Amino acid sequence: MSLPRNHLLKALSPEDFALLLPSMHHVQLDLKAQLEVPYQPIEHVYFPEAGIASVVATMTGGRQSEVGIIGFDGMTGVAVILGQDSSPNETYIQVAGNGWCLPVENLQSEVAKSQSLRASLLAYAHAFLVQSSRTALVNGHSKIEERLARWLLMVHDRTEGNKIHLTHEFLMRPVKRDALRLIV
Repeated sequence: MSLPRNHLLKALSPEDFALLLPSMHHVQLDLKAQLEVPYQPIEHVYFPEAGIASVVATMTGGRQSEVGIIGFDGMTGVAVILGQDSSPNETYIQVAGNGWCLPVENLQSEVAKSQSLRASLLAYAHAFLVQSSRTALVNGHSKIEERLARWLLMVHDRTEGNKIHLTHEFLMRPVKRDALRLIV
């Protein structure tokens, strides 16, 4: 296997990466592929190398808001790192790509063996929670143009090149029959 392109995997010590490698396999991450279902056990974590995963919270009544994005900077399954088996949020692929897939039970087993692996993944979980809190702050207090600009920059930072392969459908979602809202 060549060196991973996922920044979180690259940042692990060689020893910690070697713990995970035997259980990981490379996968295509197809557009709209659901990686986490709300309140259902998380079975796999994903380390994207290309593409974007969107973490979406849903209110009673169906209103949704994106609360985080994951690209080659990180991984899905933050709830697992924090000792939980599920999340109230949905995670799905918003920009198709590829990455590494690891069964949760293997991750948990290796984290139990390595304090440094645990510390690295907890540091990522903290960074992701900071991103989510900033997203909530911006979404609650910024104009739509500022929200869109921030979101586009975040996606650009997590993809290669200067093209963002995204459909208009993901930027604008129907709320009611004739109304549209920006999901960012």
